[in-house]
Amino acid sequence: MTSKIVISGYYGFQNVGDEGVLYSMIRTLRAEHPDLSITVLSKDPEKTAEAYGVKAANRWKLREIVRAVKECDLFISGGGSLLQDVTGPRSILYYLGVVYLAKLLRKKLFFYAQGVGPVTGALGKWLIKKVVNGVDLVTVRDEASRDLLLQLGVQKPRIIVTADPVLGLYAREMDRGPGIKVLANNGVPLGEGAPPLVGISVRSWRNYQGYKKVLAALGDYLARKGYQVVFFPFHFPADVACCREVAKLMEAPSTVIRDRMDVVEMLGALGELHLLVGMRLHALIMAFVMGVPLVGISYDPKVDSFLKDAGLPLAGRVETLDFGVLEKEVDKVLWDREGIKGRMEEAAAEMRSRARETGRLAGELLKR
Repeated sequence: MTSKIVISGYYGFQNVGDEGVLYSMIRTLRAEHPDLSITVLSKDPEKTAEAYGVKAANRWKLREIVRAVKECDLFISGGGSLLQDVTGPRSILYYLGVVYLAKLLRKKLFFYAQGVGPVTGALGKWLIKKVVNGVDLVTVRDEASRDLLLQLGVQKPRIIVTADPVLGLYAREMDRGPGIKVLANNGVPLGEGAPPLVGISVRSWRNYQGYKKVLAALGDYLARKGYQVVFFPFHFPADVACCREVAKLMEAPSTVIRDRMDVVEMLGALGELHLLVGMRLHALIMAFVMGVPLVGISYDPKVDSFLKDAGLPLAGRVETLDFGVLEKEVDKVLWDREGIKGRMEEAAAEMRSRARETGRLAGELLKR
């Protein structure tokens, strides 16, 4: 008999990072259970169903949610940063509300490699304690998320630290062709004699502007060293505007990818880079998965957690980013690039094992 699961997360919002999480979860879960029937709660159900070969329900329509949850054997919340109130209280209210609905319908509940926090509001803290204590099994992507749940009073379910779902991907299993095609279509020089590519992933963050000038200066510095700078938007359309803003501040020519890439295209394109300098968590994770050395810039503790876990350099925070520090970190990576790639490969193997463990744990709960 085919088992049915429902997945709830930030899906269908044209964010390549979160779509990468979903893509990776589906691959991992189907490796464990090839005949699994998956329904995803999505903002864009038609596109989600077509992209991943799953069923999809509208995440804003209660009737569709109830119908999907009623039919499932296991309800999965995650992955991604769902339980945080940096963007306001609505995220926690929505995601825990759907979990509570599944609990009322007596479904098995599984948290899939979630990133938890920051949580500052009293309501969010209370809801997490109230609802998450009713979950059957919790997996989180980092130790900071586990520690926060414990601090907030989550005691009943087991809390297991695994890894971000995207870390379960393996570069040798990825087809770079679609990504290379996107780069070519956007006028990025490729092939013999072309300059090596450096990617920059940037997003807007509150009202800070200084970091954009620092990144533009870095782009010009890299161009003078013979690199071609390419900007990779991850969230459409917001990141496109930010990337163009930084590109306009540069004196040297650069390329802003204008195409809305899917997960496979993004992985393939990032795999062609010599180096990535990134803010977006999943830009950093996808580059890491593809074996590309990187330098991170933090706007959120989740970025710090990943870089620490992977043993990769953090050049500073968005609010206080300094060109001298960023230049120094980039130069260190470029100087020891091959050594770093070797160390990354070892770290990636260990993290891949942890990420895939999440799927195995979900499968175990499904069989109970």
